[in-house]
Amino acid sequence: MIKHLLTLLICLSTIAVDKKPNILYIFTDDQTHRSVSAYDEAHDWVQTPNIDKLAESGMRFTSCYTGTWCQPSRASKLTGLLQHSLDSLKITNYPMAEYDPKTLPFFPAVFRQQGYETACIGKWHLGEDVGHGRDWDYSVIWDRGGPKSNKYAYFNNSLVRTNGGERKPLGGYTTDKFTELAVDYIHKQNDKEKPWYLWLCYPGVHGPYTPAKRHKDFYKDVEVKVPSDIFGPRHSKPAHLKNMTRWKKDKNGTPVGFASQVKKYHNAVKSLDEAVGTLMKALEDSGQLENTIVIFTSDQGFAWGQHGSKEKWLPYDANIIAPLIIKAPGITQPGTVNGEAVCGVDITVTIHELAGIEPQWKMHGRSLMPLLKDPHKKLASPMLMINTTHRYGSKINEELKAKNYDAFKRRGLYAWMMMRDGKYKYIRHFKDNVIEELYDLEKDPKELNNLAINPEYKTKLKQLREKTELEFKKQDGDFIDLLPHPKTL
Repeated sequence: MIKHLLTLLICLSTIAVDKKPNILYIFTDDQTHRSVSAYDEAHDWVQTPNIDKLAESGMRFTSCYTGTWCQPSRASKLTGLLQHSLDSLKITNYPMAEYDPKTLPFFPAVFRQQGYETACIGKWHLGEDVGHGRDWDYSVIWDRGGPKSNKYAYFNNSLVRTNGGERKPLGGYTTDKFTELAVDYIHKQNDKEKPWYLWLCYPGVHGPYTPAKRHKDFYKDVEVKVPSDIFGPRHSKPAHLKNMTRWKKDKNGTPVGFASQVKKYHNAVKSLDEAVGTLMKALEDSGQLENTIVIFTSDQGFAWGQHGSKEKWLPYDANIIAPLIIKAPGITQPGTVNGEAVCGVDITVTIHELAGIEPQWKMHGRSLMPLLKDPHKKLASPMLMINTTHRYGSKINEELKAKNYDAFKRRGLYAWMMMRDGKYKYIRHFKDNVIEELYDLEKDPKELNNLAINPEYKTKLKQLREKTELEFKKQDGDFIDLLPHPKTL
């Protein structure tokens, strides 16, 4: 009898060990790392206690380049591919798009085949094909389609499609409603044998940065500092960026509406912070906390005045660095911080490894597992990021062959490719007669001093240019040979 009982306990123990982890992937919109008080770069008045608590329970990354803007960032998360390999994806009538799922498959379909229940709740930016029944077992998606009013209904009056059905009113403030749906989903999974993967995509904190009514005046009395380079000139930058600014000066020389907009943005972050607390409580209350990996990040960051910006898009840390926190029970140690430069496709590869599922196609990311296990580890290869604006896949090569560089222009900015190699960042623009950019982020974290125009860095510039080209070619970057030569000084 005792022998049989011991055998049963061993079997049960084996089943528990073999059970794959649940994965909750929280994905916000346009949220800079500066909006999270756990980050040193945040304003000293920022308060995000729930996100901070999550960081204290896992690993916080200080240099996460998740993406460059909303659409390619999302597509990269679903494929593990950088923008130059997103074949078949194209914008039809912005913000609507289309893609061929046979040419561009999404990995949740693979997870379904491997025994996961998959779900997507929140913002979608890839057209009317939301993948329900192929990629998702359960979905409540704001696809931005239908009436014109739904295109930009980021915070109120959103129409959503449940399980691929007709668009119907979500009702209420989107951050709160999507959180309620996610909590309900989490509780319903508690008595199921299958592990689950939930991609929870909040429309917040995208413009118009509308806070919940309860947070409307949360930061009413704080003082907002203005970045020193909001108006320029920036003498060492490429010509199209020397005097670029999205801000107007008032009679006192200060940016019009700057403080009020920054406060409004951070007020809207408060509901995201509350959502994290609510989600973590749902995991705890349902008994799933210790078998659930939690990932918190955004599709990219957002600049507020730095480099004259009020946007993402540019290759500077102020524009695109997003928060990244990963809590993986049994793998990450509480309160650890990692300074390695990582990106969104790295997260996709890492999700596969955490789930014990082999990617079904070549992905461009690097596994972050060595970092999760040991925050002092370094990755063997550099971090790559690319922004080809509204062009994807083979269309990039077509435009470069035709020397149609204006195809890569958006609001006065041009497409670019970037590599982070240790403390150095190298940037090259998709435009003829434009200088390169090179920054030492240890000495110049605000990226104000472009070393590419410094003769003392001529050798280093050449080395990093060649290394960037080589690394992109390793990741299917055949566009490299079609790029215009950078302007030399």
